[in-house]
Amino acid sequence: MSNNLPKVAWIGLGIMGSPMSENLVKAGYDVTGYTLEQDKVDRLVAAGGNGASSIADAVRDADVVITMVPASPQVEAIAYGPDGILENARRGALLVDMSSITPQTSVDLAKNAAEKGIRVLDAPVSGGEAGAIEAVLSIMVGGEQADFDAAKPLLEALGKTIVLCGPHGSGQTVKAANQLIVAVNIQACAEAVVFLEKSGVDLAAALDVLNGGLAGSTVLTRKKGNFLKRDFAPGFRIDLHHKDMGIVTDAARNVGAALPVGGVVAQLVASLRAQGDGGLDHSALLRSVERLSGSQV
Repeated sequence: MSNNLPKVAWIGLGIMGSPMSENLVKAGYDVTGYTLEQDKVDRLVAAGGNGASSIADAVRDADVVITMVPASPQVEAIAYGPDGILENARRGALLVDMSSITPQTSVDLAKNAAEKGIRVLDAPVSGGEAGAIEAVLSIMVGGEQADFDAAKPLLEALGKTIVLCGPHGSGQTVKAANQLIVAVNIQACAEAVVFLEKSGVDLAAALDVLNGGLAGSTVLTRKKGNFLKRDFAPGFRIDLHHKDMGIVTDAARNVGAALPVGGVVAQLVASLRAQGDGGLDHSALLRSVERLSGSQV
């Protein structure tokens, strides 16, 4: 594909990475993908992208390298070492890490990349699988204004609300706050659902009217069906939200911010995971409230 758009390497083709990379292909970008599972690479190729057999192979000629992996250890594993991004990407390349990791990991990555002449943005996202597929993600970015300006057209093919929040690590800090708000919101909805059902109210009607008032939220709109049908197929797994609650509680301790309700919800998420529900969607916080309310789940 010959065009003036930057060549993109995409590392990490999971629940989020696959549809996001495909949206770049649809927008006309030349995208070369690498991930651990060959069938995910094949999926990108079927959508019009290219496959790579290694990270080095994927990033060698890329103008922009985008990473979307689960957590800090995976970001470090793909970035560092002889087979990693920093050793194999070319000087002047822009590395956009869209994973949700600790702010400190992003700060360190930017510093280490700068020594190789590689520019970095942390650009975690909110909106889940549906937001990724529909290209309406909210993207919170940390880094330099010039790099943000360079990446913006590309990010606009992936999301709708794209904001530079401050220096390196700021995107991750805002993402951590996002995960705090979402978890507390889901927990409140879950408690309301159990209360409504035990009271014998028409749940679907109740959630509709609640969602039309001040109690309404994007969380309730997106998760209403999950609550009603008890469908917890993962759009965003409890395991990942557990990781994120660890990030936000730890970062908050470091800056001296108290998160009393966040701390409680972090423990409820941890408890769900301990009960074997880590692979379910985070709307499965409902299961925890049901258990606490005496239901057999």
